[in-house]
Amino acid sequence: MKEQTKKALRCEIGFTLLALGVLVAVILNIWVGSANISVADVFKILFTDAFEGDAVNTIVWDLRLPRLCAAALLGGALGVSGYLIQTYFRNPICSPFELGISSGAKMVLAFCTVVVTNFLGGMSGVSMVLASFVGSLISMGFVLLCAGKTKNMAILLIIGIMIGYICSAVTDLIITFAKQEEIVNLTFWSMGSFSGTDWKDVAVIAGFVLTAFAGTLLLIKPIGAFQLGEGYAQSMGMNVRLFRVLVILLSSLLSACVVAFAGPVSFVGIAVPHLTKLIFNTSKPSVILPGSFLLGALFCLICDLIARTIFAPTELAIGTVTAIFGAPVVIAMLLNSRRKSA
Repeated sequence: MKEQTKKALRCEIGFTLLALGVLVAVILNIWVGSANISVADVFKILFTDAFEGDAVNTIVWDLRLPRLCAAALLGGALGVSGYLIQTYFRNPICSPFELGISSGAKMVLAFCTVVVTNFLGGMSGVSMVLASFVGSLISMGFVLLCAGKTKNMAILLIIGIMIGYICSAVTDLIITFAKQEEIVNLTFWSMGSFSGTDWKDVAVIAGFVLTAFAGTLLLIKPIGAFQLGEGYAQSMGMNVRLFRVLVILLSSLLSACVVAFAGPVSFVGIAVPHLTKLIFNTSKPSVILPGSFLLGALFCLICDLIARTIFAPTELAIGTVTAIFGAPVVIAMLLNSRRKSA
């Protein structure tokens, strides 16, 4: 009983700290930037009409707030998507980026952007997500096909990385034949960034991400059963094949949303689920899923703040910052797993 009480207390403390961390990160993202706005002015802009029509009001409401909302939602999507992929393949170093799924989404979206822009004049936010979703499913299909040929996860990861390289090469080829203005936009987008997001984009992101996250929460019990083995899951009456399909669709949709609006963002999908398990000291899906969403949001909010302020007015690609913080976590995971197996 005492052990259960300790675990419950740890979960409460963990979620409280994550929620406070997200709140602090949101405040910092509104306050800190190349334009100097005091904390008092920020609160006046948010809760009064004192600066209505001024440039600082536009900066806060039209630039910083939509951007931080996108960073939080897409960061949460990356954390949950990484956890679903790791559950599916039973491997803690799998994620949409490392398996080439994000690269497939990037390839198809780049192709559609160039073709549709030339003939129809542009793509809506929903069509961008759908194009990325198709690309995610194509790459995932190749990964699953290879997974049926080999049970060695190291080989499967290498194959995923190679698929990612192929998709990136095709994307670069598409960009080469794009128009001059398209090349600039596609190149900047392919490096990863939350900039340029408006409230219409946030509405589309929230619609897809929160719907997919809600669908994932409905799979909490099946995920827990699947983690105990396919035989156990089937003995509990679970349709394992349907479960696998749902996991693929949900993880692909979440990663597609990220690629559509922020470009490929590396290492978050691997690092966040692992760090969440360390924080809560459990692998229960009922804890790890919401924990991964919150930590993913916090991780990307902090990384985006660093990306746009550390060398301001020059902005770093978000993938650069997430790699700096995420790669050491992955290295530590690999060394730890090697030490355990020794």
